[in-house]
Amino acid sequence: MSQADTLVRERTSSPLWTLGLFRSELTITFRRWRTLALLGVLAAVPVLIGIAIRVETSGGGPVGDGRGGGPAFITQITNNGLFLVFAALAATLPVFLPMAVGVVAGDAIAGEANSGTLRYLLVAPAGRSRLLLAKYATACAFCLVATLVVAVSALAVGSLLFPLGDVTTISGTRISFGDGLLRAALVAAVVAASLSGIAALGLFISTLTGSGIAAMATTVGLLITVQILDTIPQLHGIHPYLFPHYWLSFADLMREPVYWDEVLKNLGLQGVYAAVFGSAAWARFTAKDITA
Repeated sequence: MSQADTLVRERTSSPLWTLGLFRSELTITFRRWRTLALLGVLAAVPVLIGIAIRVETSGGGPVGDGRGGGPAFITQITNNGLFLVFAALAATLPVFLPMAVGVVAGDAIAGEANSGTLRYLLVAPAGRSRLLLAKYATACAFCLVATLVVAVSALAVGSLLFPLGDVTTISGTRISFGDGLLRAALVAAVVAASLSGIAALGLFISTLTGSGIAAMATTVGLLITVQILDTIPQLHGIHPYLFPHYWLSFADLMREPVYWDEVLKNLGLQGVYAAVFGSAAWARFTAKDITA
């Protein structure tokens, strides 16, 4: 082995070099106009919810039909703006957040192939396993950033339009506003982790095609299909194995004491999806003939 080959091997095996690859992927992803547009849309959802509730209750009337109908936590927002965080996450988690993650993850590999940069990335050399790991880590980072954008936007709007104070949990007990903020941070972390399964699925689909648009459309299409399957009563036997089934279990974090059963089921299920589809993506990508 030549000295140049030795230097290349040492460079690509360095943890710092791998971290640099991850930083590069982060920079590229979050500088794209598409990513910024997705985050902008997510930030706008809590604003629209907050303004709609403020207008509806401006005359002193209740939210909705006054019987607690509508999205989770929405009837509590007028009493405490912090609940806008929970309501916004409950509103965006079934559709907006996973669709945004599906777009980013689906474009991870297929987008590079479509633009003709994938082969140059591997020639660099990045190493297929390290590149795939960096892509998935970037998708997971987007899950966290997207969730925080919704949560921070909701907290800002909630504090501007509604009063803040002690928080009444689902169990009926009261906790301090500081404890409520900690619960909100925990909820955001769980919601971000809930998206890791769809991120792995999108990454796997991205390794199957050279078209970024096709990969994104397929990922979003599968997301919608699984969501529909999860609502069909006749298919209740498979519901616990569908990745969105326990997504809204984060509401149990607002109980006193916290009810962890379904939250842990959700995190475990996302871990299984991440492991299965992450392994499938690795097996496909490491054996794939890269021509673009």
